[in-house]
Amino acid sequence: MIVVVRNYLSLIKFSHTIFALPFALIGFTLSIKDDLSKFNPLLLVYVVLCMVFARSAAMGFNRYIDRKFDAMNPRTKTREVSAGLISANAALLL
Repeated sequence: MIVVVRNYLSLIKFSHTIFALPFALIGFTLSIKDDLSKFNPLLLVYVVLCMVFARSAAMGFNRYIDRKFDAMNPRTKTREVSAGLISANAALLL
């Protein structure tokens, strides 16, 4: 089970999502900086979830679309979908 989770986190490059998250939070902060009464903790949670889910969906779709090219390229042939660690349908479903 841990290996499967690790494969999916690697597929979507979750570390890159964590790196990009501050930029979404900066945008959120700038949107409420003039009127702090606009701050809504639930909206902050939605921003974080949207960032993670949208990026995960985009990376899964990208890996699905590029799987044939990734398999031919020596640098990318070990990616999860082209290496067979995650099925193409599972990446698309993600």
